Amino acid sequence: MSSASSILTVGSMAFDTIRTPTGVAESVLGGSVNYFSIAASFFAPVQVVGVVGEDFPSTHLDWLASRQIDVSGIEVALGKTFHWTGSYDGNMNEAKTHSTALNVFESFNPQLQTKHRDSSYLFLANIDPVLQQRVLDQKGTSNLIACDSMNFWITGKLEEVRKTLKRIDVLCINEGESVLLSGQRNLMAAATAIRSMGPSVLIIKRGEYGASLFTDQGIFFAPAFPTQTVVDPTGAGDSFAGAFMGYLAKVGAHRDMAKTEPEKWNAHLRRAVIAGCVMASFTVEDFSVHRLMRLTPEELSSRMDHLLKMMLV
Repeated sequence: MSSASSILTVGSMAFDTIRTPTGVAESVLGGSVNYFSIAASFFAPVQVVGVVGEDFPSTHLDWLASRQIDVSGIEVALGKTFHWTGSYDGNMNEAKTHSTALNVFESFNPQLQTKHRDSSYLFLANIDPVLQQRVLDQKGTSNLIACDSMNFWITGKLEEVRKTLKRIDVLCINEGESVLLSGQRNLMAAATAIRSMGPSVLIIKRGEYGASLFTDQGIFFAPAFPTQTVVDPTGAGDSFAGAFMGYLAKVGAHRDMAKTEPEKWNAHLRRAVIAGCVMASFTVEDFSVHRLMRLTPEELSSRMDHLLKMMLV
């Protein structure tokens, strides 16, 4: 696999036990890297750095490798895989955590191979901001660097989060996290405050209400694709990010475009947000990564076209 146009992602691979109003799924595949890499692979090659335990199914690693996903950076360590247990009750936009067993993920210390350092795009998934900085310290030049975070890190390691933000181009977080990070409840005020911390591009994910994009070129609001059945929202944000980054890698968009070709840059970002919204709409239709594993390029293309037509006036 060539790393010239590939996306490197570093994050968690896990088992999830989830309860939603539609049912319960026990010890199904989860983790940010699973959702991100599968979603991104519809658009561009992906390289993964992560850690799993001896209990993680090798058949799943084989399946990932059968796509445009390089799994050679996934360490299989002695012990059990990270396991998260949670539920969605009245609010399907927010999960309630019941237990978190970090297991082998507790000692995760990402080490990049040469080919990882040469990758063109980098996505730092939702992990400790200290680990995100370690990856950045090892990484060579990238066309674009994006990251995710969560309320746990924002409230517990705010200064480390701020250090990471100074070194990235794109931040992708949800609305609640934007309030915590900025101290502002108004969406516009929150976006202004966060972008002053470093990232020139900010995406605020809003669940069933879509996503908001903030750049120097202006503001863009993309609706969520209307789905009849929401089974499990877990991983929707990670798959959104995967499609977003995958689309940008596919078209060769990079940070310098903001200055040299601002209109083209803005158009690419907007299309990437639409791709993210559509990918998330598939993710929620089943538990775990099951719907993404069944997804075809034709289904993805058709739904993207449908959403674009819905937005035209």
